[in-house]
Amino acid sequence: MSSEISGRLNDKKKIEELKKKIERLKEEKNAVILAHNYQSLDVQSVADFKGDSLELAVAASKTEANIIVFCGVDFMAETAAVVNPDKKVLIPCKEARCPMASQLTPEMVRDAKNSGHPFVAYVNTLASVKAEADVCCTSANAPKIAKKFATKGKCFLGPDANLAAFASRVSGVNVEPVPSHGYCYVHKMFQVEDVERARKTYPEAEVMVHPECDVEVQLKADFVGSTSQMYRHAAESDSELFVVGTEVGLVERMNAEIEGKTFVPLRKAVCIEMKLNTLERVYLALKEEKNVVRVEESLAERARKAIEVMFGV
Repeated sequence: MSSEISGRLNDKKKIEELKKKIERLKEEKNAVILAHNYQSLDVQSVADFKGDSLELAVAASKTEANIIVFCGVDFMAETAAVVNPDKKVLIPCKEARCPMASQLTPEMVRDAKNSGHPFVAYVNTLASVKAEADVCCTSANAPKIAKKFATKGKCFLGPDANLAAFASRVSGVNVEPVPSHGYCYVHKMFQVEDVERARKTYPEAEVMVHPECDVEVQLKADFVGSTSQMYRHAAESDSELFVVGTEVGLVERMNAEIEGKTFVPLRKAVCIEMKLNTLERVYLALKEEKNVVRVEESLAERARKAIEVMFGV
């Protein structure tokens, strides 16, 4: 047996052992693991809930577990802590921070609200920003939230400018982005040329993209939606081949779970921060109950209001 094959077998054995240890710890500690669609398949395999930001926020709000291990980035774990003040929330890697979340500050929200129009905070923000907003949204419900809460046909949304444009186009109201050029570096990778190339290479395929992609890319696609909306659309569609414009974790999940269909990445786009949550880090976080996510209660209470308003829509 070659050393390369032996190494792969040893890695596989180690992964399976880690999975068994994690499952035992979950049972012993009454813990639940939430994993975003952008996590690796190994991490997703030990999750009790998988999905997009909205689905995971709802799951976090309903769990009866004592411990929540949130396999995602900082704002997601923070949101889980906000809606579960009586539970311990852990993040496998405390360096897993979303760069886009830092593009919007509480001061920017307050300044925008001085105009008299409501502010919709994308869930991809920190608790300090949510605390200043009128309501939160996700990529799955942004148009619905914008339409419901706009006053005199206008509201603000941040920090992703492309999501704001998508919400405006679908809802028919003026959704002004704050900041004007906020973006996700992963979805900024996708270009119109990628879609045109995919059309030539896979003429029979459906092209699906995330609303954080540039507007020009959205307009070239057959379907625009959140990760879970893309997942459901693909599962229900008659098409058998899909080109997917979002982080590769979702592409890997769909290829693994949706039988009889093939998913090709529009471009290999990787969120470095999401991938910091490895299976070993999940195990260590749960074993040692480390990387506890805490939000000061006076701040959490204000942020909780904006999240709960979203849940009620």
